[in-house]
Amino acid sequence: MSREAECIKRALDVVGAAAGLAIAAPILALAACAIKLEDRGPVLFRQMRLGRGAGQFEILKLRTMTVDAERQRSDGVVEADDPRITRIGGLLRRTAVDELPQLWHVLRGDMSLVGPRPVPPPHLERYNERQRRRLEVKPGLTGWAQIHGRAALPWPDRLELDVWYVENRSLALDARILARTAGVLLRRDVVYRGEAGGWR
Repeated sequence: MSREAECIKRALDVVGAAAGLAIAAPILALAACAIKLEDRGPVLFRQMRLGRGAGQFEILKLRTMTVDAERQRSDGVVEADDPRITRIGGLLRRTAVDELPQLWHVLRGDMSLVGPRPVPPPHLERYNERQRRRLEVKPGLTGWAQIHGRAALPWPDRLELDVWYVENRSLALDARILARTAGVLLRRDVVYRGEAGGWR
């Protein structure tokens, strides 16, 4: 992608994230109230993730699991019937509302609207040289892997799709991904990992 295209992409990210936050504000407020009322725990889930060039940033999501979820299981895997998912959390995950706070990261420049999903730093140790190419671009709210199966895909397949995006990225491809994302979000079968799959 040329420097000019990168500048346009960044401008679109800022406009899209700002508009998205304005539109999502009432939804986020209602979701925050529902989370708080359910178990009185924190509304936000915070975790370090890998950004462009393997830099790290703290990501924000609406909390969808029990407060002690990471102590119960630390491998990052979330099953469809995972008992750690709260009642409200299940709804938020199915609709991807839990991801809306990440629009703030897009606005800040840590993320883009489109790109490989950000993963926790320990995942870097598992990448081979080719798979590390997914870190050449900013992570995104949605991406090429997300519209081809999300967490239902085996982990190596997701990484290969991410690398394909890096090698073929363009403004037209980003527009195509964004257009297809809404339909994918309606499919519950791609929210959780498959039998040999990765994780969200």
